[in-house]
Amino acid sequence: MRSLIAIVLAAAGLWSGYWLIGSRGVESGLRGWLDERGRQGWVASHAGVETHGFPNRFDTTITDLELADPATGVVWSAPFLQLFRLSYRPDHVIAVWPDRQTLTSSHQRLTITSDDARGSFVFKPGTEYQIERSSVVFGGVALVSSEGWSSAMKSGLLATRRNSEAENAVDIAFEVTDLHAASPALAQLAETGAAPAIFQQLKIDATVGFDAPWDRAAIETRRPAITTIDLRMLQAKWGQLDLRASGNLTLNRAGLASGSIAIRARNWREMLQIAVALGWIPERLEGPLESGLKLQAGSPETVDASLTFRDGQVSLGPIPLGSLPPLRLR
Repeated sequence: MRSLIAIVLAAAGLWSGYWLIGSRGVESGLRGWLDERGRQGWVASHAGVETHGFPNRFDTTITDLELADPATGVVWSAPFLQLFRLSYRPDHVIAVWPDRQTLTSSHQRLTITSDDARGSFVFKPGTEYQIERSSVVFGGVALVSSEGWSSAMKSGLLATRRNSEAENAVDIAFEVTDLHAASPALAQLAETGAAPAIFQQLKIDATVGFDAPWDRAAIETRRPAITTIDLRMLQAKWGQLDLRASGNLTLNRAGLASGSIAIRARNWREMLQIAVALGWIPERLEGPLESGLKLQAGSPETVDASLTFRDGQVSLGPIPLGSLPPLRLR
């Protein structure tokens, strides 16, 4: 019996030592990363880093955190960020964001509130922290801009998985429900009854290729550039309007897209009128587009058409629609 007790006490002592060393390693690693960002010209301030969760977890809280990237001018600040991981699975991290945070750029300041915002991240073993898969859920989200607009959504999900068949490609699933329009013009149209006030659902299923992996360098140096988009499905429901799309795009080094996207639109006339009213489509193109879409309509309410992209220029059949801005992540 004494031998058994001695073994148990020795094991407990060893595990306690492991947890203590591990928790200090987590804290020193985070502090070191934040200090290194400061030496690289970032603003990387915080009020403290603490780890609890003995004996089986490393529950780390960073308080009063502010990060500002000098390359983009984007500043993110939050009263805390929590990072949870099992002590025996350091490659799996659960992140919890506060119910209020801010995101500031040279154009505006966004105040973001939420009832729930958390994510699960599984990393490839190693020091580069390459993301194997992730899942972020959020609910009761509201955005208020210093430019005078606001938006809200009931719930959302963003899931990613590293694609095993193509280097630096990521499978992405995104879905939001009950999305309130952010644009003042959309809000004005909703008030007049010309457009619904809420997008009931937006779903995207795609594989996106990048020129570099999503790892720690994606934050420390530069965001990977998009090279290809395989859009398996996009679906947007907006009142009686229903839009679906799929297709493939290839992006050049400037971020300009080439390829084609097939679309199916129900109640397409209303969509066209709204797009013109919002300035998304020039008024001079409304007539030619309506005539062209009538020819492709499978029924009075539904149309099947194809958008063609060439070096950022977009056309619907022979009708040019204008240019698509470069698709770049900053």
